[in-house]
Amino acid sequence: MDLYFDPVPVLGDARGAFLGQWSDRKWLNVPGPFYGAGTDNCGTGRIHAPELVLYEADHFTEYVYRQPRTPEELQQLVDAAEAEAFSGYGCDGDAQWTPTAVREWWCDRGRIREYLVNRRADWEADDAKAGQGVGDAALDYAAYLDGELASHLRVYLFWLEERRTPTVADRLPQL
Repeated sequence: MDLYFDPVPVLGDARGAFLGQWSDRKWLNVPGPFYGAGTDNCGTGRIHAPELVLYEADHFTEYVYRQPRTPEELQQLVDAAEAEAFSGYGCDGDAQWTPTAVREWWCDRGRIREYLVNRRADWEADDAKAGQGVGDAALDYAAYLDGELASHLRVYLFWLEERRTPTVADRLPQL
């Protein structure tokens, strides 16, 4: 079993749904190939990819808080991107992220955790109307930041540096 699922080559024609620009990327996106950039606020992302997509609290635009790790999760993100009115998801993160940038993002993760805690009331108010579980997903993102994200990012760093999935015998880079 591969430690890293490289989703971009599997996109095929669905790549056309990912027209977001790196320069418009939300700072809340977790490092990886996909990100939310100039997305709409129609609330469709979580309908299609509830374990991958969250809404930021100010304008409820979409961002990727967990990268897809299986073909099924990739399809969910493709569905979210295809439903997004502005085509604001991007899929060129691998060409943009560097090991240094990933490590800087990781060092600044406390800012994301603080944001998630401080904006929880906004999501809970929206959940009372729309019922998409955004408040709970924000808690999931915070738990991911404190849990398994570190190992996922170490595998991603290896992939960025080597352009291959690590084996169990490979030593993973430090964050």
